[in-house]
Amino acid sequence: MKDMLDSEKSRAAAWFRQLRDEIVTAFEALEDSHAEGPFAEAAPGRFEVTETRRASDDGSDAGGGLMSVMRGGRVFEKVGVNVSTVYGTLGAQAQKAMAARGVPGIQDDPSFWASGISLVAHMQNPHCPAVHMNTRMFWTPHAWWFGGGSDLNPCIEYGEDTDHFHATQKAHLDPHGDAHYPKLRDWADEYFYIPHRGRARGVGGIFMDDRNSGDWEADFALTQDIGRAFLPAFVPLVEKRRVQPFDEGDKDTQLVHRGLYAEYNLVYDRGTKFGLATGHDANAVLMSLPPLAKWV
Repeated sequence: MKDMLDSEKSRAAAWFRQLRDEIVTAFEALEDSHAEGPFAEAAPGRFEVTETRRASDDGSDAGGGLMSVMRGGRVFEKVGVNVSTVYGTLGAQAQKAMAARGVPGIQDDPSFWASGISLVAHMQNPHCPAVHMNTRMFWTPHAWWFGGGSDLNPCIEYGEDTDHFHATQKAHLDPHGDAHYPKLRDWADEYFYIPHRGRARGVGGIFMDDRNSGDWEADFALTQDIGRAFLPAFVPLVEKRRVQPFDEGDKDTQLVHRGLYAEYNLVYDRGTKFGLATGHDANAVLMSLPPLAKWV
């Protein structure tokens, strides 16, 4: 399987980098076009790009990627768009987690390769929803799979925004089969849930993990369309809401909601746990955390 999938791994990594470039360009365009409403007088934000590197226990190269973060923009208070390709040997904790998920042979040969894109956006205007998106491919000598999705996290909910976000995702998934969107929507509702708060962290979206139908091309195409759905699902909501006035009460609501987001990412998020357990750059792993949050 290792030799057979080398070209597939390269294609997946190239796609995640392409998607990263498209999103970064679109988000900087949102900053440039924000000519009226709150924060319009500020300078447009720009991404700061940092190369991340990962080393094995013996000091050898174990991959890395790009961490792209914008802070203090007109539209985005903080947004990170990370892309990475990492490889090496899974530690004991990660091996145990993989074995518990049913990955065969992982404790006999714990080598791995993983590539993906991860995005979290926290907005200046409380009327603009926060959002998360990631897609990834994971490989071991015994198995491969895709995962990821996106979900909307408004602190002030608008039903028409939720409808648009979900309808756009459904339109991108339906060509792959009518069953995909309902399944991935329900999976997101289950995954992006905060048990200790007894509530979801947002208004849902789509999510999948361990996707291996046996047809790599079909699974890769599905993963690509999850990524392609993101900008048309999210950007129109930002364009509509970024001009709305807000008051201190709205901002307070936003900061409290961000507390929920931080709790989820630190306690439950599988990607956060994997990134820290495999020695990836901690700043890149934790770029999802908001710049300001509040607990009551």
